[in-house]
Amino acid sequence: MKNLPGPVMLDVSGQTLNEDDVLRLSHPMTGGVILFARHFSSRAQLVALTDAIRAVRADLLIAVDHEGGRVQRFRTDGFTVLPAMGKLGALWDKDVLQATKVATAVGYILAAELRACGIDMSFTPVLDLNYGHSDVIGDRAFHRDPRVVTLLAKSLNHGLALAGMANCSKHFPGHGFAHADSHVAMPVDERPLEAILRDDAAPYDWLGLSLAAVMPAHVIYPQVDSVPAGFSRIWVQDILRQRLHFRGAVFSDDLSMEAARQGGTLAQAAHAALSAGCDMVLICNQPQAAGEVLDTLRFTPSSDSQRRLEQMRPRGNALKWQQLLAEPAYQSAQTLLRGAFA
Repeated sequence: MKNLPGPVMLDVSGQTLNEDDVLRLSHPMTGGVILFARHFSSRAQLVALTDAIRAVRADLLIAVDHEGGRVQRFRTDGFTVLPAMGKLGALWDKDVLQATKVATAVGYILAAELRACGIDMSFTPVLDLNYGHSDVIGDRAFHRDPRVVTLLAKSLNHGLALAGMANCSKHFPGHGFAHADSHVAMPVDERPLEAILRDDAAPYDWLGLSLAAVMPAHVIYPQVDSVPAGFSRIWVQDILRQRLHFRGAVFSDDLSMEAARQGGTLAQAAHAALSAGCDMVLICNQPQAAGEVLDTLRFTPSSDSQRRLEQMRPRGNALKWQQLLAEPAYQSAQTLLRGAFA
């Protein structure tokens, strides 16, 4: 019987693999790798790194946070510097049709460039609403209006799909209203469930089957549950899966973030997130600690969970970089992007 990837996504130590990285990637509990800016110095180096990861395990899902704006891990050596999603929202306020076309172009460029370097998926788009008081979200959000967020995200997702990449929307049910940054503190959103579903969570409902994956927020909504959404069966199972009928994959946000620390160990946090309904948990910027989680975590994913993660793999063959530069669709997308923000 074929061994299936495990439920843990981790990063590697540097821009090349060392022996400890190889051991961690070979572990049966490992299912994916997430890369950051520190893993990049050039496209050639990045391709060598992703090739080396696949030489260890061809079945690992390779991912990155590559949204555009201030959250874009690779920005040099040919990578297009993509606009913050808030700029697409501002363009929408001036020209709706142009904004949707440019959003598709951004999604296509983003996905095609990453795939040309051996990366399977990006954790994008952000569906949070921009209430104007969350520094960690801010212009990462498309807009304040959930209808605009939905339609721009749908266009961006279309661009991703044209390049064969799945999407992962975040941070369910919405991080934009809470003030605190979950990287360093515990955000709390005191609003009632119906207010959150009416506004912040509405894009997850309206996007429906076009959503491939979702990442819950490390935010506590005390009128719904006492734990952050990514650790809550109420949010993941009762609301996301049952009430909103979501059938895609669920990825935890980084378990090493401050808001994910509930006084227990990383392994306990990983088990809690998986038990709540996450299909894969992320442990970032702590390779050694991630290795300890791999050795102590006891969790057997369901066949449904494994099927959902399998659906995140890219579709079709990726173009090599020089082929991509000559491709008419890529050139058209670049022309659209340059024209919109010249």
